[in-house]
Amino acid sequence: MAHKKMHAETKSVHGQPVNLGTTGTRGPVVGSIFQTSTFRVSSVEEQREVRFGEEFYTRYGNPTLAEVENAIAELESTETALVFASGMAAITSCIFTAVSSGDHIVAQHDVYGSTYDFLARWLPRFGVETTFVDADDAEQFARAIRPQTKVIYMESPTNPTLKIVNISEIVEHAQPRNILTFVDSTFASPINQQPREFGVNVIIHSATKFLAGHSDIVCGAVAADRNFRDRLREARIVLGGVLDPHAAWLLRRGLKTLSVRVARQNENALGLATFLETHPRVRSVHYPFLPSHPQYELATKQMRGGGGVFSFEVEGSAKDTQAVVESLKLFALAPSLGGVESLVTVPSSTSHAMLSPNERKLLGITDQLIRVSAGIEHVDDLTADLDQALTRLG
Repeated sequence: MAHKKMHAETKSVHGQPVNLGTTGTRGPVVGSIFQTSTFRVSSVEEQREVRFGEEFYTRYGNPTLAEVENAIAELESTETALVFASGMAAITSCIFTAVSSGDHIVAQHDVYGSTYDFLARWLPRFGVETTFVDADDAEQFARAIRPQTKVIYMESPTNPTLKIVNISEIVEHAQPRNILTFVDSTFASPINQQPREFGVNVIIHSATKFLAGHSDIVCGAVAADRNFRDRLREARIVLGGVLDPHAAWLLRRGLKTLSVRVARQNENALGLATFLETHPRVRSVHYPFLPSHPQYELATKQMRGGGGVFSFEVEGSAKDTQAVVESLKLFALAPSLGGVESLVTVPSSTSHAMLSPNERKLLGITDQLIRVSAGIEHVDDLTADLDQALTRLG
């Protein structure tokens, strides 16, 4: 794929269209939905030829999937991309593609709860060991590397405490050793962060979130070079985590407004986090573009915007925290993020509920922590809603 020198705002709208047989300037403005499980051919020989293309069987690929994959690859400045039935399908397929029994992974403690569960509890069943390190200490990543290390797994910003990983420094440790670097860039989106600029091999998204942006589909995406993509495609075929064509079409539609949505969400999240920093019923606020954030300098160097997600701790008990989220009017109490509507959740009972209390304590996830996904509503209305919910505590 030839990379054009276009801005992300333009790439998100235009992407790299799939040739559907139209000529010249004629053709649909919006891509078609190939809502089919299989494709017809005229001969056995032709069937052999198309087996590794996009018009054989939808578990192998589909023109609708190819269109959104091309758009995501353009956004991430990679050769190719693949879409999956969920973010976890993308994550697990990537890891199974990269490791075998006896291999080793270095990962940060601060990852999405199901990712941690997979690394810590599922992979050992297959003879793969993971060493967990602090997200904000690049030297710990380096010290944990072994001869058997095949992958360094990062997530930045982290879920739900918004720590920032020094991506470029970690890549510098990995490249001379031929270790693959993975980054879950869901919280940032391609608008705010470009991991490829730092030499990252594999970029992962829970595309359910910012990429799709409307809380109506579940999907994952992986952007990488062609070699890794070809191996990953084999894993998708075997493991079966392919995205449905209609969901792929909705994801492509969501991408068209990605830049404008993220711009508003950046503004809203920063405005709300700034307000909460001085609120008497708030103990702490975690947002990378707040000057008070311990990694503010790294965040502003590595990212173009702070993202639409932040978290804060209520000054009070777990019962007080419950009262706050249940008193909100505009913020829906729901376990997701990145949509046009504002959401809140309590990570200790949702995204990280599968971790033990001690594991959550290590990550700084208290029962008083609330994660906020800022939508595109007016910031004044959102601020007033948070204020009235906190003020009810007295």
